Parts: sequence; C-alpha cells; structure tokens
Amino acid sequence: MATVRTPDPNPGWLSDEELEQIRQRLPLVYIEAVPVRVDGMGTVTDVGVLLRATDSGSITRTLVSGRVMYGETLRDALFRHLEKDLGPMAFPQLPASPVPFSVAEYFPFPSPTRFSDDRQHAVSLAYVVPVTGTCDPRQDALELTWLSPAEAATDRVSDEMEGGRGALLRSALASVGVLP
Repeated sequence: MATVRTPDPNPGWLSDEELEQIRQRLPLVYIEAVPVRVDGMGTVTDVGVLLRATDSGSITRTLVSGRVMYGETLRDALFRHLEKDLGPMAFPQLPASPVPFSVAEYFPFPSPTRFSDDRQHAVSLAYVVPVTGTCDPRQDALELTWLSPAEAATDRVSDEMEGGRGALLRSALASVGVLP
C-alpha cells in the first residue's frame, strides 16, 4: 500500500542540515533593509540600526536582513523580515518598485567586494524602507537605535557593523540624498 504524505505546510524552509549543505554549494538570495523615518517632504530624518549579539558572543550593529524563501516574492520577504525584526506595529512603507538601491555580494573568504559572511556566499538586495509605526525589535535583535543621517554615516557606526554593512548603510544614505 502506498504511503500518503501530507504536503509540507511551509515548503520554503530548510532544515538546519539542508541549509548548511546548500550554503556550501550555492549562493543564497537575501534582502536587507535600512529602516528610516521621513518628514512630510519625504526627506530622511532618522535611520534605524539594529543591535545584535553574534554567535561568537560579540555585540554588533546591523541592518534588517534575511533569506528569501523558495516561492516568496521580494516584497513578501522584505515585509516578513521587517516585521520579524521591527515588530508588527512598525508599519513599513514598502517601495512601489522591487528594484533595490544596491546589490551586495557577501563571501566567506577574502574577496574583491567589501562584504563578508563567514557562513556563506550570499547575494543581497538592499532597500531603504520608511516605517511609520512603533518599532519593537524582536527575534535576535536586542534594540533598534534611531540615528540622524550624519550619525549613521560616521566611522564609529560603520566600525560597529558586521560584514561591511557600514559601507552598505552609507550607500543607502547616498541613494536617498542625505549622505553628509
């Protein structure tokens, strides 16, 4: 008699073992988001940077980020990770176009790019996303710090960010015309 299998209710997820195997063989697609507050004219007034503890126990600054699941649109992935990291009341205003301000390529070894990720080769699509609600960091985010664009562009903040994300943050600020 044939065994009837129940379909996986969430086929986009990988087990830890599957993810580790895939990370050794293929680049993975990620989204990254720079949460911002804007004034009535759409000018960025504040930039949100997350504080996280790494697997090694150090504390670093980072951006909203995460994998795009199989069958998931970029918009859905962006919304899911913004809600996961900033909470359900952040009310992100997703861009009308899924075109990112930058594409970052992370490598687990020395590379010509300024981005690194010890776990994998990853291609990340990066967005600037205004949020209008209350942000309450969740998951592995310890806090969300709101900085002025000038503060966010400093070497001090860049040095606190992991994997070269300080350069990505500066690119985000340049893309919206507020790089000091």
